[in-house]
Amino acid sequence: MTEFLPLIGFVFLGLFSPGPNVILLTASGARFGFRRTVPHVLGVAIGVGITSAITGYGVGALLQQQPRLMLALKIGACLWILWIAYQLWHADPDRQQGRDRPFTFGEAVLFQWINPKVWAVALSAMAYVPAMSQTQQAGTLAATFSSINLGVCLFWSAAGVVLAYLLTNPTAWRIFMRIMALALGVFSVLVFL
Repeated sequence: MTEFLPLIGFVFLGLFSPGPNVILLTASGARFGFRRTVPHVLGVAIGVGITSAITGYGVGALLQQQPRLMLALKIGACLWILWIAYQLWHADPDRQQGRDRPFTFGEAVLFQWINPKVWAVALSAMAYVPAMSQTQQAGTLAATFSSINLGVCLFWSAAGVVLAYLLTNPTAWRIFMRIMALALGVFSVLVFL
């Protein structure tokens, strides 16, 4: 078990630190409450596990060797993150807009495929996986990422719910959502670095 501690520590720090998932789950917890955010939480946990397993099978290395494919992934990620930031910026605490709802399970799973932070953490985590077969590496990465990320996602969603109790004033609520939108906007630019 001790041979996995560096991997566990690295994955925890990589996933707990701010990035698109943390920002989106915190904002979703604040906007929609914990119960309505659960499908988003589960989708992120499963999606991150799938993405990290694929990395263990070598797809991550393939992406690094294909600059055009990597650029397309980054452009897709940037555009999607900017779209979500736009929606957060214009979120209104007093009225629900037509599509104003939390991510579905499927949307959260799919978002991990273009989430550059997840790919970066998964690729870097390969250095911490003990020597084993490729299938064992993929399984270890999937189990580690999904289980740790489930706790991380639950924490940030609950933090959003707590923030909602503090943001009873519509102006304070808008400021919070705009800070989340700006953070996503900054992150969308960082995908190209």
